Amino acid sequence: MRPILMKGHERPLTFLKYNREGDLLFSCAKDHTPTVWFADNGERLGTYRGHNGAVWCCDVSRDSTHLITGSADQTVKLWNIQTGAQLYTFNFDSPARAVDFSVGDKLAVITTDPFMELPSSILVKRIARDSEEQTGESVLTIRGPQGRINRAVWGPLNRTIISAGEDAVVRIWDSETGKLLKESDKETGHQKTITSLSKSEDGSHFLTGSLDKSAKLWDIRTLTLIKTYVTERPVNAVAMSPLLDHVVMGGGQDASHVTTTDRRAGKFEAKFFHKILQEEIGGVKGHFGPINALAFNPDGRSFSSGGEDGYVRLHHFDPDYFNIKM
Repeated sequence: MRPILMKGHERPLTFLKYNREGDLLFSCAKDHTPTVWFADNGERLGTYRGHNGAVWCCDVSRDSTHLITGSADQTVKLWNIQTGAQLYTFNFDSPARAVDFSVGDKLAVITTDPFMELPSSILVKRIARDSEEQTGESVLTIRGPQGRINRAVWGPLNRTIISAGEDAVVRIWDSETGKLLKESDKETGHQKTITSLSKSEDGSHFLTGSLDKSAKLWDIRTLTLIKTYVTERPVNAVAMSPLLDHVVMGGGQDASHVTTTDRRAGKFEAKFFHKILQEEIGGVKGHFGPINALAFNPDGRSFSSGGEDGYVRLHHFDPDYFNIKM
């Protein structure tokens, strides 16, 4: 599995997202400029210029016409994917951390960080079909729990919102009323900051990664803990294969310690675990620095990783990978 190295960012990567067809890959980084690449050969197609701070997260509309990005510059921007034009800017009083389109792309959930005297927030915005009619009004505002909310995604049929972050608790909210429906058990749940959250292809379960050196698999409706995958380093990013019962985790030690250790000591490889058996089945090395972002192509035949080193690495699986019998 020889990776394709994609160098287009000047600063560490923060997030990766494929479109539904899997032919485009979008990357976010601390260099203010979201970038789009061809997902098969790693060729850079273009950039989206307009943010003045680190871009933490993005999502792509189902028809691959719109991109939404959340940034430390206290804005969330809507873009025309094809032209790179800014269609609308949502302004906030604190950095925007997570963004996610609902099924149907008519709504978007956005989280904002605690800042000065402001608490963290989960906001739902209506997304107009015609950008001329777009407004900044919130359909729902939930004043969040203590600490930063690192991820928020839609649950089944857009009826719920799942959030997770600094306080290590996964929560399910009613997307109509904002009422808290469920939260993860403090005993069996994560013990440190939840850094990442990834839904399965069918939307029935999701995976969380945490600085407590574990990833956990949850039922999306009941918040029942299904599996736990334990590793020896903090987990910054997680993803699930849409084809096989495999999960991949990436992370590493804190970036401030990276220069004093070599690639192996820092444990910077992407680690593969069997989803059901919870056993480690392999690893992919390459990044010089912690892995901050992971994404599987929707066809399941490749995955990408983004690191503190500023590189996106695109890995196409060998045909033998699909013959793995567990």
